[in-house]
Amino acid sequence: MTTMKTIVIGSGGREHAIAWALARSGDIKEVVCIPGNGGTAVEEKCSNVSANIHDIGSIVDACVRELSGSAEGSFVVVGPEDPLAAGLATRLAESGIRVVGASHKPAMLEASKDIAKAFMKKYGVACAESETHTDLTSAIAAVNRINGPVVIKADGLAAGKGVVVAPGPEEAIRALKSFMEEGSLGSAGRKVLVEEYLQGDEISILAAVSVTPETAAAGNAVIQPFVTARDHKRLRDGAKGPNTGGMGAIAPVPELDDRVLEQFRTDILELTLQGLISEQFDYRGFLFFGLMLTKDGPKLLEYNVRLGDPETQAVLPLMDFDFARMCGAIIDGTLASFDFRWKDGYVCAPVAVSGGYPQAYQKGMPIFVNRAAVEAVGARVFFAGAINDKRSSSQASPAGPLVTSGGRVLAVSAHGTTLEEAREKAYRAMEAVSFDGMFYRRDIGLPGAAVSGDL
Repeated sequence: MTTMKTIVIGSGGREHAIAWALARSGDIKEVVCIPGNGGTAVEEKCSNVSANIHDIGSIVDACVRELSGSAEGSFVVVGPEDPLAAGLATRLAESGIRVVGASHKPAMLEASKDIAKAFMKKYGVACAESETHTDLTSAIAAVNRINGPVVIKADGLAAGKGVVVAPGPEEAIRALKSFMEEGSLGSAGRKVLVEEYLQGDEISILAAVSVTPETAAAGNAVIQPFVTARDHKRLRDGAKGPNTGGMGAIAPVPELDDRVLEQFRTDILELTLQGLISEQFDYRGFLFFGLMLTKDGPKLLEYNVRLGDPETQAVLPLMDFDFARMCGAIIDGTLASFDFRWKDGYVCAPVAVSGGYPQAYQKGMPIFVNRAAVEAVGARVFFAGAINDKRSSSQASPAGPLVTSGGRVLAVSAHGTTLEEAREKAYRAMEAVSFDGMFYRRDIGLPGAAVSGDL
């Protein structure tokens, strides 16, 4: 009997989906989530271990302790960007632990938008034009030269709050002053990119990456894209209201044709792979391509050096392969020969958020889930901003009931042979979930629902 154990670092909906996918593998006996959330606490084969995710040393110590005595092949998957940027994957590898996660140098492709843009330009990756500024006066001058729609991006990690799509100079300058003068994002906003506004439809492509000097020399370095996905970033139906961390996702994107995917491969993916090889990166993890489909073809908006959220909650349920074995192939350098198979059909995954999100919101609201009703339509609930209320725990349920702890509380994922069927199942399951102040969009996956209508 296998004793292989895996560890998932993180506490969001993405990490719940990763833990669920790992637990489905027959090779895995136990999944430990550090620190996990209320959903991972009760997921089959899963348990949580409390730790400060911002303290890299304590995370490494916890991983060493948890994997002591585990079967050969056990590994760690790092979910969020902050610990990757802080060098967690590098520290784990130095401690002799097998890890799926970008090492420190390639992690800068997300941690610094300036570094990412320089990489794109160096290797000819199709992307939006931009200028980098550390001086407020020069940044304002750049905005005034454009005198139209423009995108302002904070250079550093800002938990999804560092990008402002401004319809004109007034809004752009307000964002610049907020970032650079008022310090609303701390050090993340001291350097900014003033970027060309691209018009079109936005999509996401998640990918597995196995690039090392050794795989490159052997001709086995690879970026393997998953099925396409689309996030819906605006708060309200019709793609209106403020940008959020994501109000829901679908996979795959139905209207994409082979021509667009071929352009992505030649103009973005292959050039990115060549760049990773040329920089001699050790990159064994995941890569997220944020794309805009323009009239001139797909353009890269950003790299994320991890799986997207909530796209992961839509993409992973379409896997028709063993996720844990794929992770092993990433680490071992055999990803180029791994057999990726995907289910037919679609997944729709709307997100339920706390009242007031993305601004101030209440926490501690009890979450009620009619699990029988959710299971009856074949849906799954992936929790994010939810914890166990230990004050109400009992011997029968030691974890305690779930209460809200964040803005994005959960996603409901459902599969269907058509996107319409997937939507119908997901929203029927969403009706079986409730908490005070609960809000969710009702148009995830409808035509035009992800395209901004109020720029």
